[in-house]
Amino acid sequence: MKRITIENAIKKHGKKVKVSGFLENIRDGKSMAFLVVKDITGKIQVTIEKEKLPKICEQLPLLTPDSVVSVMGKILKSDFVKLNGVELLPSEIIIESVADALPINRKEIPASKNKQALERSSIDQRLDYRWIDLRTDENQLMFKVQTLLTNAMREFLTKENFIEIHSPKLIGAASEGGADVFSVDYFDGKAFLAQSPQFYKQMAMASGFERVFEIGPVFRAEKSYTNRHATEFTGFDIEMSYISSFRDVMELQQNQLAYALKKVKEKYGEEIGKLFGMEVVVPKVPFPVMTVKEVYEALEKELGLTFPVGDAAHGIPQRADLCAEAERATAELTQKLFNHEFLFVTDFDKEKRAFYHMRDDMGVPLGYDLLWKGCEITTGAQREHRYEQLKKQAEEKGIEKDVNFYLEFFRYGCPPHGGYGTGIDRLTMLLLGVPIKEVMYLFRGVNRLTP
Repeated sequence: MKRITIENAIKKHGKKVKVSGFLENIRDGKSMAFLVVKDITGKIQVTIEKEKLPKICEQLPLLTPDSVVSVMGKILKSDFVKLNGVELLPSEIIIESVADALPINRKEIPASKNKQALERSSIDQRLDYRWIDLRTDENQLMFKVQTLLTNAMREFLTKENFIEIHSPKLIGAASEGGADVFSVDYFDGKAFLAQSPQFYKQMAMASGFERVFEIGPVFRAEKSYTNRHATEFTGFDIEMSYISSFRDVMELQQNQLAYALKKVKEKYGEEIGKLFGMEVVVPKVPFPVMTVKEVYEALEKELGLTFPVGDAAHGIPQRADLCAEAERATAELTQKLFNHEFLFVTDFDKEKRAFYHMRDDMGVPLGYDLLWKGCEITTGAQREHRYEQLKKQAEEKGIEKDVNFYLEFFRYGCPPHGGYGTGIDRLTMLLLGVPIKEVMYLFRGVNRLTP
């Protein structure tokens, strides 16, 4: 008999089926035994009348939580079964794999009459056994949601005639011209792991592709220990030609996010509320926009918050950037002023922006950060596409030799363009209210390279 998913099996009332999955629960009584089998689509109760099934009863002592079984039997409706209102009466159980006692507690277990309470294992303990931790309903929903979110963002762009590219992650120069890169041995020389596909998606603009996006790994050699940083994550980057302003890029991104979150809410909104206690809010467009200066002024006026700003010792003027505390405070500010979760922030100082960002006549970079719930999820900008100006800005940073190959992209004609990059993992983190270590399939951080 061919195995079918539990989601389909529970619909086949009165029919014989075969299901396979992990044993989530075992209750072995004197005359009856009850198993709960779980696969990626759902759960089903297996009801065993011991007197009628002596061969199956012989197998029961071998079963342990998280063992893998296949069960053949008949599906029956039952008003006494809370789980989907059906039960599976088995004719045969095959033990595919017996699980040893689990080395972690995936959830906190309250005390009962016969058992003491069990604390949930720490996140680092659970990461050591990530493949076991991932079996929970919450974790599996998390990646279903992430799959839909990513696919909806991709779907939106393909409808807008974007081309998907896959740029190299082994590169010959730091992709942002900075120091926070991983270097690797490359035959007789050195290579670097790409901080972003920035240079190569701009090369696509010089190639006449006009609209491109990429979903792929991004590497950052930053010694950050926050709940939102990782040394490797999945980036979603876009670049588009023939823009008239960086606000064209902002418009595209807000529409993309509204489209994707609507899809997520429609399919998983109820489950997210049940398992994570989070409401999926489909944002209204346009998103609100404030300058850095306006944000600081509003935080002081509306919330009574002031922050130390500026870095005179390094020639950075006051309020050139948002400090971490101010950034977090924008969550409350944005709700109060605009009843919104998202906020575009513009007019950062050039010292805080990449050398390839175009600047206006006053030297202000033509770009933005997008904040969601008080957390930065995107840096976007119009790029400098004029060779001489771009070369000059690279020289200001002292990196013209390091990015010489990149500058070549602009010597032979390149349209005006702009784009942005956002992290899929950080989007999922904010959507579900889960720290970055838990939201990633396999977290990579300063102290984490396994499993």
